[in-house]
Amino acid sequence: MSAVRMLPLAVAALLAVAGGAHAQEWPQRPVRIVVPFAAGSSPDILARIVNDKLSARIGQPLIVDNKPGAGGNTGTDQVSKASPDGYTFLLSVNAPLVYNTILYKNLPYDPFKDLVPVSLAATTPNVCVVSNSMNVDSVKGWLAAMKQNPGKYNFASTGNGSISHLGVELIKLKTQSFAVHIPYASSGQAVTAIIQGDVQYACLPPVTVMPQAKAGRLKALAVTSAERSALLPDLPTLRESGLPDIQAVPWFAYMAPKGTSPEIVQRVSREIAAVLKDPETQKRLHTAYFDGVGSTPEALGKFMGEELRRWKPVIERAGIKADN
Repeated sequence: MSAVRMLPLAVAALLAVAGGAHAQEWPQRPVRIVVPFAAGSSPDILARIVNDKLSARIGQPLIVDNKPGAGGNTGTDQVSKASPDGYTFLLSVNAPLVYNTILYKNLPYDPFKDLVPVSLAATTPNVCVVSNSMNVDSVKGWLAAMKQNPGKYNFASTGNGSISHLGVELIKLKTQSFAVHIPYASSGQAVTAIIQGDVQYACLPPVTVMPQAKAGRLKALAVTSAERSALLPDLPTLRESGLPDIQAVPWFAYMAPKGTSPEIVQRVSREIAAVLKDPETQKRLHTAYFDGVGSTPEALGKFMGEELRRWKPVIERAGIKADN
């Protein structure tokens, strides 16, 4: 083989060695985990639980950077445009990573092109709760009240296009009921609105609603998962309560800017999976009503595609549009 023909092969080999060396040297400084929602939100709580053990495994501090706004789009967009140097990762949820590609006409990023999957971290069943002022104690009573009083009630969500929004829109579609959607910046704000009587119901993460339900400040009626949750065994599913084909489960995933070293992405994915299997971490996750997952990057990419195919016809059929 001539020297001229061997040159491209030599360059490729050097680049491969350099890439491997870079991955082995990483990390040399703190790593930023962007959460595109406010402090105290479900992804923020999850990030802080995982960070405790993950930081020790990678040997550098992990800094949670809350960047709320535009239903999670603001922080997600920032990560999509961040340097792919392995020092910025994203922990986001359903809407900014999948649903908003359908809901927004001018989304400033494409999660399928501008980000790379790292790991599906966890899921949690949303809990449908009602204000005490509604005077109902079952899904049947809740749905009857909505149908008998069209337009009287408002429901809260964690933002346009969030799973807490889409789940209720699906319920409305199936039951032919009507209520006004009031989006909030976080699940904590949405729960406060229910307690204060500004809205009458919502389907929200259990980490924020169950303490209030146990205190008697609102009523928990059902979970939005396909099966009963082992974390909330006393709550029936919506399907058990007479609503077929209702499944709207929040999920949480780590992503990285496009171009991040595959070696670093794989390393972080493996470390997250190991942390999620740690007994102490699992106990903390279950206390906050999270089911740890810990997938490969490839499995997360496939899952996101499946979510897009599952929810696109639902969103289009319901005519749901997010504010631009």
